[in-house]
Amino acid sequence: MKVLIILGAINAFLSVALGAFGAHGLEGKVEQKYMETWQTGVQYQMFHAVGLLIVGVLLGKFPASALLTWSGWLMLIGIILFSGSLYVLSLTKISILGAVTPFGGVSFLVAWVLVVIAAVKWL
Repeated sequence: MKVLIILGAINAFLSVALGAFGAHGLEGKVEQKYMETWQTGVQYQMFHAVGLLIVGVLLGKFPASALLTWSGWLMLIGIILFSGSLYVLSLTKISILGAVTPFGGVSFLVAWVLVVIAAVKWL
């Protein structure tokens, strides 16, 4: 529980910092297409940082939930794969990195399905 809350807060912080960096540090230095890609990474990182916080709080109520624990770790994996690949793609224009992004998206989807299953089971 504590680890996921900390990871959620760290990722929320990073999302704000990376959003500001994109808006101020990359403006005029990368093509608009890559600015939009960067912004997508920032948005999904923040959405799932909040998801990590929610899962961490839920684990305080249901500490033995493997479903919620897996959900939190999958959200973190999704942030790394999805948002991370978009950040690197935006900076390097290495298009093969786009092949990694869907694995992060699938991690996000599975994480949220696990939250739904946990909610049906315990709430």
